[in-house]
Amino acid sequence: MTTKAFQRIYTELTAITKATVSLKAQGVSNDELATVDGRLAQVVKIKGDLITLQVFKGTEGIPTNSEVIFFGEPPVLNVSEQLAGRFFNAYGDPIDGGPKVEGERREIGGPSVNPYKRMMPSELIPTGIAGIDLNNTLVSGQKIPFFANSDQPYNQVMANVALRADVDKIILGGMGLTNDDYLYFKQAFENAGALNKIISFINTTEQPPVERLLIPDMALAAAEYFAVDKNEKVLVLLTDMTLYADALSIVSNRMDQIPSKDSMPGSLYSDLAKIYEKAVQLPAGGSITIIAVTTLNDGDITHAIPDNTGYITEGQLYLRTDSDTGKVIIDPFRSLSRLKQHVIGKKTREDHGQVMNAGVRLYADAANAKTKLENGFDLSDYDLRCLDYAKDYSTRLLAIDVNIKIDQMLDTAWELFGKYFKPEELGIKQELMEKYLNRK
Repeated sequence: MTTKAFQRIYTELTAITKATVSLKAQGVSNDELATVDGRLAQVVKIKGDLITLQVFKGTEGIPTNSEVIFFGEPPVLNVSEQLAGRFFNAYGDPIDGGPKVEGERREIGGPSVNPYKRMMPSELIPTGIAGIDLNNTLVSGQKIPFFANSDQPYNQVMANVALRADVDKIILGGMGLTNDDYLYFKQAFENAGALNKIISFINTTEQPPVERLLIPDMALAAAEYFAVDKNEKVLVLLTDMTLYADALSIVSNRMDQIPSKDSMPGSLYSDLAKIYEKAVQLPAGGSITIIAVTTLNDGDITHAIPDNTGYITEGQLYLRTDSDTGKVIIDPFRSLSRLKQHVIGKKTREDHGQVMNAGVRLYADAANAKTKLENGFDLSDYDLRCLDYAKDYSTRLLAIDVNIKIDQMLDTAWELFGKYFKPEELGIKQELMEKYLNRK
């Protein structure tokens, strides 16, 4: 960014912490960008004429007489159709070797859509993943987290969703990605020939953690352009919100703020809500749907990050490794889409709801049979059939590597029902069984 005539320049710092500097200045606005000794910074606190700036690359080596130049505006993103197929850093600058994007300059991090202009989400977003489409159907305008342990392949799942989702635009916000993860996303998108509808904002582990705080706002500013201005269906994928929250904690601690639960800042709920509440279904047809990875520490959902997330979002998706098959699956017991009733049986086949319920119930019966076996109890014929069914159900429907359409998912479920169970054991309406069970 180049200096302009109207930019204000100061040369006296009153305080320096590990992440921030303070000075007296006039006419400064919150979130405004600046440079401090040539390092990019952002206004994070204003108290009278005392201004505190967060220095993204840290303050080590900055003298008290450093030159501070205010830019007169917060972070902005140039929005246009030129965004499609491109990779950017946290500041919206290209990192793919391509030219800068020409377009309208828009501030990032603005307010969410007026509730009066929102519509009830009611459009199906198929992903090709049965653990989502069959049991926890995703709806446009929904906000839902992916809870996963750090050793699980959640970025692979996000890439698969990006390649399979039936939407107009996919926007990826990567925070704290390893270089391998970044290259994986880039190569996966390029190899699939899907770059024309994917926009990526990337922060890697080699870059300052504080820069992660800009990634969701950049991604959502792009999403709002395509959803609001172009009436497109947009899916925003954010990974990893735990690393985003860690960056919040770094800034908070270095500003000597009193931490809350699990060393998180007291503003964690509002910081997360500001992001998730950007999800919206608009009357003109555009929508923003958000799926965001939150990594867990050994499955601990009581930590402040997943705990606060659960109060904001409309369900959750859990990854786990199935002990019987070794497959990574979408856990049918812990996962939930609170909006799925708006599309199941309405935008999908008539048997969807009944098949979903029967499939999960029989899988639960298999879990009960496994517990009986582990405790030394004799198993009935029904128990043994449930155990065999569960292995097939996990492999052919719940596994994240399965990529089929919803009608195929339903047909597969009926096939498994007919293979392992008697009609009276299914608990499905007779007219649906007559139509779909043992259908050739």
